[in-house]
Amino acid sequence: MTQSVEVLITASVLPEYAHAGDAGADLHSAEALTLAPGERHLVATGVSIALPDGFAAFVVPRSGLASKHGITIVNSPGTVDAGYRGEIKVALLNTDLTRAFSIAVGDRIAQLIIMPVARATFIPVDRLPGSQRGESGFGSTGVTVADSALTTPKTGESR
Repeated sequence: MTQSVEVLITASVLPEYAHAGDAGADLHSAEALTLAPGERHLVATGVSIALPDGFAAFVVPRSGLASKHGITIVNSPGTVDAGYRGEIKVALLNTDLTRAFSIAVGDRIAQLIIMPVARATFIPVDRLPGSQRGESGFGSTGVTVADSALTTPKTGESR
């Protein structure tokens, strides 16, 4: 069963879920613009919300815009804190190197995900307890078979 939360909103166009069970509600552009190749712009949505304490909203890219046109969000996910009451704006970036991308008023430009969040109590210690992963970070879980084909067997250098 999906958890529901009431969110107070002022909006020129209400965010909407495209399908039952969707996690993200579509945010629409409140302005018309064209993003040149490599350009970014803070796009107005006309949406302001009041989240209850214990919740945050996250602004994430739309997968179709990203895969078909190279349109993404610079600070993804953008975080909307419960105490913020201003307009939600989306920092869009055109990653396509050759094609501009036009946005009209009302176009779906991002998704808004509402989630419960915990507030941490940070407890200083001299040492952290051990774990199976330890300090292993980026790339520590190895490479896929396809990735290993890009390295020279004897030297491990990239081809």
